[in-house]
Amino acid sequence: MPHLRVIRIDRGSPDAEHGAFPFNVPVVRTLDELPLDSAVTFFVGENGSGKSTILEGIAAAAGIPTVGSLSVGDDATLDEQRRLARALRLVWNRKARRGFFLRAEDFFGFTKALARERAELLQRAREIDEEYRDRPGAKGLAMMPIGTALADMERRYGVNLDANSHGESFLKLFQSRLVPGGLYLLDEPEAPLSPQSQLALLAMVHDMVQRDGQFVIATHSPIVLAYPGARIYSFDGGCIEQVEYERLEHVALTRDFLNDPGRFLRYLTSGE
Repeated sequence: MPHLRVIRIDRGSPDAEHGAFPFNVPVVRTLDELPLDSAVTFFVGENGSGKSTILEGIAAAAGIPTVGSLSVGDDATLDEQRRLARALRLVWNRKARRGFFLRAEDFFGFTKALARERAELLQRAREIDEEYRDRPGAKGLAMMPIGTALADMERRYGVNLDANSHGESFLKLFQSRLVPGGLYLLDEPEAPLSPQSQLALLAMVHDMVQRDGQFVIATHSPIVLAYPGARIYSFDGGCIEQVEYERLEHVALTRDFLNDPGRFLRYLTSGE
């Protein structure tokens, strides 16, 4: 049973009555309530359609942790989405205490912050080694918290996430943060992933679904969207509409291109 059952917008809230962004986005303006009664729900639509805005609003309203350098509550780029969150009413089957919100762009900031933290710990270890050179007992005690922090970091993320490809690092980070019974809000997680890695991502999603996890994912990827039994909402056309996988424009266009790429690329060689 999903944790988060439905979201609604309180049109009587001061933020909603103001009418500025994001309440002037067509899908936000027309939204009454949105059922999320599936273990996996996808938001799909063109850039600017509002799918990320809604997802960010849910993340702020749910109060779940972020994977990134800043929390939803502190990120200045999400000021408007926090206004949306104040107007959202989340209906729970049971409140999720675990999980996270992840935007693809935040992943790169997170890896840089992690590398910086690791470098600072190693520098402090060198300073302690020099400072307590003649006092091995005291040095051991001073090193303990640093050794614990480094060991925990390496256990969760490996020695250095930056040493892997972006896709490998993303999957390693994603897997390290998954726990059973969580709510996971993901914005375009396919961005750093190859097609094969997208399938690996789906395998991780499926494993968590079997362990009482719930996912709401904004994506453009026909591979990710193919997860069996998922509910898919299209944000195109100014309103939110449930659609079947086979009816998605993303899927039809990708299939048509792969079946006959020359038809789409002919103009590149036609001289026109």
